[in-house]
Order: sequence, then C-alpha cells, then structure tokens
Amino acid sequence: MVIDKPGYEHLIQFLAENLSLFEQAGTPRLDNKSVGEFLEECIAEQIIQLCTQHTELEMNHRSVIIREVDGIMYDFQEVLSSVLEKPVTEEQAEIINEVALLIKNLFDNAVADLFD
Repeated sequence: MVIDKPGYEHLIQFLAENLSLFEQAGTPRLDNKSVGEFLEECIAEQIIQLCTQHTELEMNHRSVIIREVDGIMYDFQEVLSSVLEKPVTEEQAEIINEVALLIKNLFDNAVADLFD
C-alpha cells in the first residue's frame, strides 16, 4: 500500500538525514516521554484519524494498513534504535510530528487510489 512506494523511501531518507538531531543532547519535553513512546503515539494518532476519516475502508483494508504501520514502526525503530529510550526534545518532537503527518498523507493517497 505505501511501504513499496517511492514516497515511503523518501520518508526513511528524510528521517535518516535528520538523525543528527536525535543524537544531539537537548532539553527534554515536560511530559518526559521517550523518543520511542512519542513516535508510537504520533503515528497511532494519525492512523486513528485516517481510519476515522475514511469510513469507506473495509476491515481487510484496515488490516493491511495496520500491518504496514507495524512495518513502518519496525523500520523507524531500526533507524532510531540508538535513541529510542532517550527523552524526546521539542525539536525531535517536531520532526516526529512531521513524519507522522507525512505517513498519514501517504496512506490518504493510497486510500484515494483504492477507490478511484
């Protein structure tokens, strides 16, 4: 659905290019969540919103989306493995939010292609 698309490859590349931001020390956010926790929450929020917005999705479509999100999380955890347990900073949170929105956008486009 999206993992095999060029947009996803660009997203992984974007994350890898910004890896230095995750390796820098910074002031943790007040909620004191780890990079991994914040990443999971942001992506989950976007996928919930995706499924809520696209009421035409059938159960099998939703299952494919969930499997792909699992794969995405695996890839991101591999890229960010050295910093997953560190507290997320505001700058890192901004990048993670942007990435989560881009993931939703990839799925929005894929869903639109399903029903065209």
